[in-house]
Amino acid sequence: MTYTVEVPQGAAAPVVPVEATNLTHALRSEWTKIRTVRSTMWTLGIMLGLVLGINLLMLWAIGASGGMATYSEPVLSPGLYGLILGQLAVITLGVLVITSEYGTGMIRTTFTACPQRTRVLTAKAIVFFGIGFGITTLACTVTALINWAVLSGRNVAVADYYSGSGSVTISNGVTTAAPTEWLGATVGVGLYVALLGLLALAVGTLLRHSAGAITTMLGVVLLPLIVAIFMQAPGLEKVQEKLLEYSTPVALAALYRVQMIGDNNVNGLSQLAMLAVVTALALAGAYAVLARRDV
Repeated sequence: MTYTVEVPQGAAAPVVPVEATNLTHALRSEWTKIRTVRSTMWTLGIMLGLVLGINLLMLWAIGASGGMATYSEPVLSPGLYGLILGQLAVITLGVLVITSEYGTGMIRTTFTACPQRTRVLTAKAIVFFGIGFGITTLACTVTALINWAVLSGRNVAVADYYSGSGSVTISNGVTTAAPTEWLGATVGVGLYVALLGLLALAVGTLLRHSAGAITTMLGVVLLPLIVAIFMQAPGLEKVQEKLLEYSTPVALAALYRVQMIGDNNVNGLSQLAMLAVVTALALAGAYAVLARRDV
């Protein structure tokens, strides 16, 4: 049935209010999309389960082996092992934020509603980075509090431990965690994992394919360490050392103050800075390609 609205002669035509769109509207749209799809809940739920569950398993293993009284790693370090696996869930979500729309064809609707493609990518990056950083930092803060409650306050002789970078911190004869350790094991690792997820978003934008982008990111995370382990050729010691130093597991370990490759790997700041640079370059490439090609 069709309805016709007659406008009397001489009367002004009805004016439909039009609001100029901006980044805020794109942010609302992306927030609605990312919080209402099941993949977000599944990936973040798996991430939380891995980080918290493996941390508790580590504490149980330490206690069952009788090593609770002699544990000589930083008291917050058990959280590292769950995060090494949990980060993969954040990386997967970073890829799916963009590639899922390419896979279903929904990206055409998105670009029709918001023709400024750079605005769309900016909104996706901001929303995802906020979620990735917030969830990772929250999970690691919970594990840090649990580990501190269990492993700190143990009476030890200073001669039994090296109180310094990369080893357990001792204050007044008992084990504890320094403020820099807390910062690295919460905000530091939250930033690192969120940047990895943002890099995954950039790779997903470049490749437009979920499986290809996830496989590429797994290579970014795992290959440097694997190649360095098997690199035994003479004259390549410096290359091997750098591959180890900037591999993701070693970088996360450094943020937890766990020494894996020597005394120069102090706090993970150099690895965090390197990842920020690589992510910025990948995002710049994603912006360039997105603006130039067809959907």
